[in-house]
Amino acid sequence: MLQLKNVRVLTLATILASLAIVMGFFKLPISQIVEIRFASDVIAIAGSLLGPGVAMIVGAVSDIGGFFIRPTGPFFPGFTISAALTGLIYGYFLYKKPFNLKRIITAQIFYSITISSILNTIWLVVLYQLPFYETFITRLISNVIQLPIHIIILILLIKGVERFNIFEMPIKK
Repeated sequence: MLQLKNVRVLTLATILASLAIVMGFFKLPISQIVEIRFASDVIAIAGSLLGPGVAMIVGAVSDIGGFFIRPTGPFFPGFTISAALTGLIYGYFLYKKPFNLKRIITAQIFYSITISSILNTIWLVVLYQLPFYETFITRLISNVIQLPIHIIILILLIKGVERFNIFEMPIKK
């Protein structure tokens, strides 16, 4: 967390949290419990640039900030935990490691299974008293369909960020 004392890191984390909030407003609803969202892709960039600890903060801040700016239901801290763990996962798989397709696919699969399919399903079941098995299967199928979409988005985002040498910015003094 000492990274947050660096003005560039703090500025980039703030920009990415703000962008994740905005991207959280753009969603494609498929059903009441399944929708395609894009905020996790921004949190993935935070993880790859700033590491797991800072990306966890970006994820949590983006979830809480998004709720306060435009709530789409009751506030539930479980989704904040999910957003923070999203930063942890992407930071673990992508931070200070060579970027390649295998690493991006692994990170996305791990996120899709653990956070989006399992953990978020648990939060929906607790929050709305939904049947677990049916909700889980529906969300798992949706995540399998979304997997290539998010992999392509991540590849394009990472290539774009690499092109502008943003990866080097937080490290320089």
